[in-house]
Amino acid sequence: MSVERLVGSVQTVPILPSTGRDPLGPSPAAGFAEPLGRLVGSVEATNQQANRAVAGMIDGTADVPDAMIALQRADLTLQLTVQVRNKLVQAYQEMMRMPV
Repeated sequence: MSVERLVGSVQTVPILPSTGRDPLGPSPAAGFAEPLGRLVGSVEATNQQANRAVAGMIDGTADVPDAMIALQRADLTLQLTVQVRNKLVQAYQEMMRMPV
């Protein structure tokens, strides 16, 4: 296989997602709030999926293993969010202890 053919088939993937703004621009707070909002949204979405799976299990339209997997996924997502919150609170407390 020729190098040109091999290189031509490689797709380039940007390292950072393109947001249309300068990554070193003046709004780091907006860049931080967006992923945090997505994390909270994913917790809510997995919780709703788990509720639907349990309701389906109760009325017989879904399997028990599917409901258990959905419940575990919701639990892990919530645990991740709590750990992220704990790290953020810990970082904030460390910053507040710094002398000015």
